[in-house]
Order: sequence, then structure tokens, then C-alpha cells
Amino acid sequence: MLTLWNTLSQTKEEFSSTTKSVGMYNCGPTVYNYAHIGNLRSYVFADILKRALIYNKYKVLQIINITDVGHLTDDRDGGVDKVETKALKEQKTAQEITRFYTNAFFDDIKKLNIDTKNTKFPKATEYIEEQITLISRLEQKGFTYKTSEGIYFDTGKFKAYGKLGNIDLSHLQEGARVTINSQKKHMTDFALWKFSQPHEKRQQEWKSPWGIGFPGWHIECSAMAMKYLGETFDIHTGGIDHIPVHHNNEIAQSESATGVSYARFWLHNAFVNIDGGKMAKSEDNFLRLNSVIKKHIHPLSYRYWLLTAHYRSPVIFTWEALGSAHTALSKLAALWSELPRFGKIHREYLREFKKHFDNDLDTPQAIALMWMMIKDPHVSDRDKRATITEFDKMLGLNIKHLSRELKKEIKNIPPYVKKLVADRLDARAQKDWKKADEIRVRIIKAGFEIQDGSKGPEIKPL
Repeated sequence: MLTLWNTLSQTKEEFSSTTKSVGMYNCGPTVYNYAHIGNLRSYVFADILKRALIYNKYKVLQIINITDVGHLTDDRDGGVDKVETKALKEQKTAQEITRFYTNAFFDDIKKLNIDTKNTKFPKATEYIEEQITLISRLEQKGFTYKTSEGIYFDTGKFKAYGKLGNIDLSHLQEGARVTINSQKKHMTDFALWKFSQPHEKRQQEWKSPWGIGFPGWHIECSAMAMKYLGETFDIHTGGIDHIPVHHNNEIAQSESATGVSYARFWLHNAFVNIDGGKMAKSEDNFLRLNSVIKKHIHPLSYRYWLLTAHYRSPVIFTWEALGSAHTALSKLAALWSELPRFGKIHREYLREFKKHFDNDLDTPQAIALMWMMIKDPHVSDRDKRATITEFDKMLGLNIKHLSRELKKEIKNIPPYVKKLVADRLDARAQKDWKKADEIRVRIIKAGFEIQDGSKGPEIKPL
């Protein structure tokens, strides 16, 4: 029985679908810059959820949108379009910017072994007609009004506004800094369609019944989600930062237009923090997946590290913690490759492992159980390999591929490291233990570990 924490109800609920087919929408990237490793947690989390659903015999249609227009520097529709700003800064077209960073995003999720089978990646600029149609439906039902800046949604007419996360609107109003002479009726009102202003030259703008302009960020998600998944679908995910504004806006505009519930389950992952604060593109703590790779740490080690914490728990990133995850994952891959083949899956361990996964994706407990099984003397080595392989269908660590990469790395040990190994052997032969220990430290600093066995020293990448 798969149970998931539903942000909407603030409780853990049993997930079920009579059709055994699941529609899942995951808020995707705004492609004006690289995704940082904090952003990427959302996609690792969504991938784990997808794998859990598939393991529970569901067929999953997954939508991850690409926001290539309309996301302003302020989530409440202030500031300028992030894509337009980047294009102006780099003296490129908006399409060149979005194409480049979309490809970078695809490269990142591939390195993290994100399953993209049966996944669609709709771009906001390709669904302008659907967005205009949805805004027109809201206009006909009386949920919109016009300002000099655009067409806005009147949140005062959606009585359940703020229901996701139980947002305290009165407190929000009191603590807000409202722009003087704002034409918005309520501080929480948001733009459905923004007008191109006479003083600005935009690259991306379209004709509409209300004037030339571009869609608001929030309307894009509703239009694309309902295009592929219907007016009511099963699961919507994203980071916790989307709860107060973006996701509440999605609910308000969608349910006002259709009169039915938008998404049944809402799931949100917590932040990756660094140096005591949230990782953000506007700060100096911006770390890309390539930053990890440049440190000679496998990108799947980052995935492994994320899975050692529950998706709803904030995590503090340190290089030391990631290094430990890299060591653990390397040992797991090496161990798997050395175990004999043709074993059977240990059903009791698999049952317990799946039980952790079904308990709101409790990956930390699942990983702990896996290591317990590995150390269990009552489980044969053949069965250990088969069971790890089965576990990996849910974990997505790509153990088989990793073990191959590990063997290649061992074959490609740099000559200077090989010489250090030989020098250490000489030192040990001469019983110069101090020198041997010093050389071992140098080998470790070079990114390798050395283990002494009956057949001589064995060297492996850290």
C-alpha cells in the first residue's frame, strides 16, 4: 500500500487509482540559467516517486514543463522576464538562450539517471493558444479584470485561495510591501496575461484578445497540465517554495475555470541548504552538477546523498558529506560487480525494502536496510547481487553501469599513482612503515584507496 504525504490535506494518504494509470505533473525549470543542485533535488524526488508508482504496477504519464517565457524576477509578477533579461545581457536571441539552457537541463537529468520514458517536456511558448483559451474561460466566468499592465486573476472571487499549505492570507497582507498606486484589487491577485509596454522591446510576444503581450508564469502550468492530463489529475509536485504563490495560483485559476478539483495529491520536496541558507541562483552559493563532477565526484553520488535524507527534510550540503556518499556508492558498485551472478531475490528483504518506499518514499530507511542485507551472513552472495539489482529499480542508482565505469577507472589508474603503489610496496618490504603510511596518504589525496590483501595491494577510486 503506497502512502504519500499530501500537502493539500496535511496528512499521509493512501494512494490509489482504479485505472492503474497515473497522471503526474512536475514543475520544470525556467530556462534562463543552469539548474543548480538544489533545483535538481526536485527531479530526483519526482523520479523516485515515479519509480515507486511503476513498482506498484501503475503506468505513469509524466509531464515536466519547460518555462521559456513569462517567469518574472518576482513570483508575484514584479520585475522583468528572466529570459528576456538574459538574452539582452548576453546579446543573444531568447530562443538561443532557452535552447542552450534546456539542453543543459536535459544533460543534468541524464547524468542523474532520471527516467524520461513516457515523459513529455512541453514548452510554454508552444502552448500560447491553450493559455489564451484558459484565460478566456476565466474571463467569461467573471474571475478576471484588466489593468494597464495586463489581465489579472481576482483571488477575492476564489474563496478557497491559500488552501494549499493553509496560507494565512491576513498575515500575508499585513507583512507585505504593496506598491503605491497598485491597480491590483488584492495583494494576492496575479497576472494571467501581461501587456508588452511601449517602452520595452520584447523578443517574445503574441497577439491576444486583450492586446499584444505574453502569458503569466502561473497560467502556463495549468494550461499544459490540463492539455495532457485532463482537468483533474493525480499528482502535482515541486519544491516547497512553490506552495505559497505558484501552486496556490495554479489551483485558483484551474478550479475557477473548470469547477472541479485540479490535482488530487500535492507533494513537495524541501530545500538543499548551504552555509546556513537556501541555495539560490542570485546568491554566491550557486553550485551546478558540473561543480560536483569537477571535484571528481560521480553525479550519481549526489543522487545517493539526496536519498540518504527524506525528500521532505531540508539537507545541508557539504563537500565532506558528498565525498562520503561518493565513497559509499563506489563501494556498493564495486561490491556488486564482485558478487557472483544468477542468484535469487531475497523476498523478505525486498518486502521490507518496498515497505519503506511505500511509506512516503522513505529512502533513508530503504538504503539502511540494503546495507544491512549486504552484511547479513545468512544471505548468499548470489542472492545479495540479485537483491541489490532489484532494489536499484526503485533507487535508480544505475549500479550495473556504475560498476562498469569503476572497472574502466581502475584500468586507467594514472602512472604516477601506480608508481606510488610500487614505492609503498618497497617501503613495506623494508619495514619502513612510516614511509608506507605517508605514501598511502598521498594515494588517497590522488583520489584512490588502497587495500592490502593476500594477493597484494588492491587499488580503487574513492
